[in-house]
Amino acid sequence: MKPWQWILVSMIAALITGAAINATCVIETEPNLVFNSVGTKLIGAFDYVGTLFMNLLKMVIVPLVFSSIVVGIAGLGKTDGFARLGGKTLLYYSLSSLVAILVGLFMVNTFKPGLVNGQPNEAIRKQFEANEEQYAGMVQGKLAGQDGGMNAVTDLFLRMVPQNVFEAFGANNKMLALIFISLLTGIGLIFISAEGRNPVLQFFEGLNELTLLITNWVMWLAPIGVFALVAETSAQTGFEIVKLLSKYFFVVVGALLTHAFIVMPLVLKFVAGVSPKRHFYAMRNALLTAFSTASSSATLPVTMRALNQNAGVSERVSSFVLPLGATVNMDGTALYECVAVMFVAQVLGFEMAIGTQFTVVMLALLTSIGVAGVPSASLVAITIIVYNVGIPNAEAVIGLILAVDRPLDMTRTAVNVFSDSCAGVIIAKSEGEDVLAGDTMES
Repeated sequence: MKPWQWILVSMIAALITGAAINATCVIETEPNLVFNSVGTKLIGAFDYVGTLFMNLLKMVIVPLVFSSIVVGIAGLGKTDGFARLGGKTLLYYSLSSLVAILVGLFMVNTFKPGLVNGQPNEAIRKQFEANEEQYAGMVQGKLAGQDGGMNAVTDLFLRMVPQNVFEAFGANNKMLALIFISLLTGIGLIFISAEGRNPVLQFFEGLNELTLLITNWVMWLAPIGVFALVAETSAQTGFEIVKLLSKYFFVVVGALLTHAFIVMPLVLKFVAGVSPKRHFYAMRNALLTAFSTASSSATLPVTMRALNQNAGVSERVSSFVLPLGATVNMDGTALYECVAVMFVAQVLGFEMAIGTQFTVVMLALLTSIGVAGVPSASLVAITIIVYNVGIPNAEAVIGLILAVDRPLDMTRTAVNVFSDSCAGVIIAKSEGEDVLAGDTMES
């Protein structure tokens, strides 16, 4: 079988395995899942293997992003068109996130997952009221050490410029700082003498080639890593809580799939003039990896590899568009934030007038960019929006929806990565590149 087929089969097998563990190893399900000794050992084993695979992917992020951006810019020998490329990228990311939020707003207003017969869902209200202290504690625990105010948005540029250049290469993968240092290095190499530039550029070209080779090696382990990650998630998802929040769950998934399979293909078709089907096929490995890892950053090496080798996008475009997208372009996350806030308001019976909904849209757009680089980014963003629109006693409901957050996180990450890849194709096409042409896509 082809590599993407192995990943898909391992994902299906993991879903079945996880469901079997959940059905046979759970001792009690309220308010949290408690596993017997067999279930605990299996979950621990899955977590170990999955973490190992994630670490391998994250290991190549820094050298790959740094070398790709430096080679892509310095290799041009000039800075002409760089500002144009940046402007196109930022314009696309702003518009695509805004459209995603509006899709989510339309879906949540149409299906109203927090209401039953026009009234707040009493079953959900009873669930969070019975465990209000615990659910609120879950939120506070995840927010510990995070800035819950608008400073999480306004410090975007502070995160971009490190106090020490080596901070950008640290274990925390500070992507904005890494992009900034890479851009400075690539542009700087253009302006120094040929004697100084050539050996340094050759070094980065070799580093880039080596990192891509290591990425290919890591991807041979993808079916094993994907199995562990998905099996762990499938085993830990409580079916009772999923049943209780099923309408909310399917509204979020439906909105994400609408954006990914209707909105973005239309943009590819009519803006870039390329086949959406061919693009989906080109990005199949990256999308499956994004879904299983639930991390845009960890998937970045796979996304860059797919966009270069399968879609035919130049390294000049992909090395700039994708790392920036993995940091600030969060279509799925922005959509999810909007739906989650509206759901919380519906459950609590909080009236959301048109003006308030407009505020939610704007805050979702800003926070999807501003807080994307922090842990529990979606939770931080939802909390910021809830506080700013004045929804009272919302923490317990936010804690309740965390019970189904992992599978939704996997889905919205795949949407985030797909949007980034669409940006690469659209911008490359606007730059005159011949993308998704011929029959050169690898298996």
